[in-house]
Amino acid sequence: MAEMFDPHMWSNGPTPGGFYQHRGGHMQSSQKQQDPKQHTTRPIVTGTSVLAIKCSDGVIMAADTLGSYGSLARFRDQRRIAPVGNNTIVGGSGDMADYEYIKHVLDDLVINNSEWDDGHEILARSVHTYMTRIMYGRRSKMNPLWNTLVVGGFSTKGDAYLGYVDKIGVAYQDTTIATGYGAHIALPIMRSAIEANPAMTIAEATPLLERCLKVMFYRDARSLNKYQIATVTKDGNTISEPQTSETNWDIADFVRGYE
Repeated sequence: MAEMFDPHMWSNGPTPGGFYQHRGGHMQSSQKQQDPKQHTTRPIVTGTSVLAIKCSDGVIMAADTLGSYGSLARFRDQRRIAPVGNNTIVGGSGDMADYEYIKHVLDDLVINNSEWDDGHEILARSVHTYMTRIMYGRRSKMNPLWNTLVVGGFSTKGDAYLGYVDKIGVAYQDTTIATGYGAHIALPIMRSAIEANPAMTIAEATPLLERCLKVMFYRDARSLNKYQIATVTKDGNTISEPQTSETNWDIADFVRGYE
C-alpha cells in the first residue's frame, strides 16, 4: 500500500485505511471542559415595579410593559403578569429572561396538578410557598433568579392572598405590596389609601393603582405609561390588554437647575 501514494503528499493528513481524529473538534471539546461554570452576575433586560393591593373582594395587581436594556427603553411590550391556574396571578420585576424561566416552571406546576384530575385548584398560598423554595434554592447554589415576585390569589373559601418573595428567598404577606422603585414612590400612596378605607374594593383600587402608575412614570426613568392591570376574584383571574395612561408634561417648563 505504501507504493500507491507519495508520503510527501499526505503529510499532516489521514493515512489511507486508517483512523483520523479531527484536531479542531478535540480542541473545542477540551476547551469546554476547562472553562469554568458561569452564572448570571447581573440582569440584562429588566422590568421595573409591580404594584398590588389585597381588597375585600379579591386582589388587584398592575405593572407596566417596559423591558429596559440598561438605560435604553428597548422593549415596550414585555408583559410581566402571568396567570397560574384559575385563581392565582404572579407579577415579576427584574431580569426578563429569568422571569420567562419562572413562568415555564409555573406552567409545569399547573400541568402536573391537572394530571391528577382531582378537582383541586392550585392556591395562591401554595404558589407563594413554592416560589420561596425555588428562589432560596437557587440563591443557595450561588445562581439566583434575578427577580422579585408578587403572588396574588383568591381561595375557594373566599380569602384573598397577597405575598412577596425576592431573589434570595425573603418572603412576607401584606395588604399592599410594591417592588422596585415603587416601594419608595407608590407604596406610601397605597398604604395611605388602604388605611383610610380598609374595606377597599377592586373597583375603588383600580383608579388608585392607575394614579400610582402615572406617578411612577413621572418619577421612574425605567417606567412606561403603558401598563396592564390584573384582578383575581371568586370568579377567577383576569389580565387586561396593555393600556396607556394620559400624561401631562406642562409642569416640566417650571423645573430649573437641570439645563
